[in-house]
Amino acid sequence: MIIGRLTGTVAALSADHVLIDVNGVGYVCMAGSRLLSKVHAGDEAVIHVETRVTENSITLFGFGSDEERAWFVRLQDVHGVAGKAAMAILDAITPAELMDAIALGDASVLTRAKGVGKKLAERITGELAGKPPPLGRFGKFEAANVAGMASAPVAASTGARSEAISALVNLGYTQSDASRAVATVAKQAGDEDVSVLIKTALKELAK
Repeated sequence: MIIGRLTGTVAALSADHVLIDVNGVGYVCMAGSRLLSKVHAGDEAVIHVETRVTENSITLFGFGSDEERAWFVRLQDVHGVAGKAAMAILDAITPAELMDAIALGDASVLTRAKGVGKKLAERITGELAGKPPPLGRFGKFEAANVAGMASAPVAASTGARSEAISALVNLGYTQSDASRAVATVAKQAGDEDVSVLIKTALKELAK
């Protein structure tokens, strides 16, 4: 059984776990400080879950958004990055900041995470450079709604950037060049309007 999301009442919290009661059944999820800072005992919450099954255990990793969960999985594609390091990175920076760091090759951003040194940060940005960002399990990210019921699937915080990058790739630019251009212009143009991102990124690519 793979658990992808839990909706229920937060029963208890610890330094790195959350216990959520779903119809009388308590599920213990490992969680980072980003999620733990947003929930309190007694809250009705939606926890996005990545289930890890080994020969000896089943571990649930909990996140406040499906986008964070997807990046948690993607980070572990990199040699040497386990669940603890991936969680630490997502506690220290947002998915949008992570996406920009990879696109711009700025490994220093990742060293903000506890336990992530320069070599590991450089390996992450190097190995993930040129790869498209992760998607939700069914092609769309679910709403990042922690303290309340889940709503319909919506675009993630990096959704506009991903669409702009995809459009540029379809125009013939490489994934790396497109990602770098969008990350560069998003700092000035913002990242909510896809058409603006595409137009400004094209100007950046033409330099």
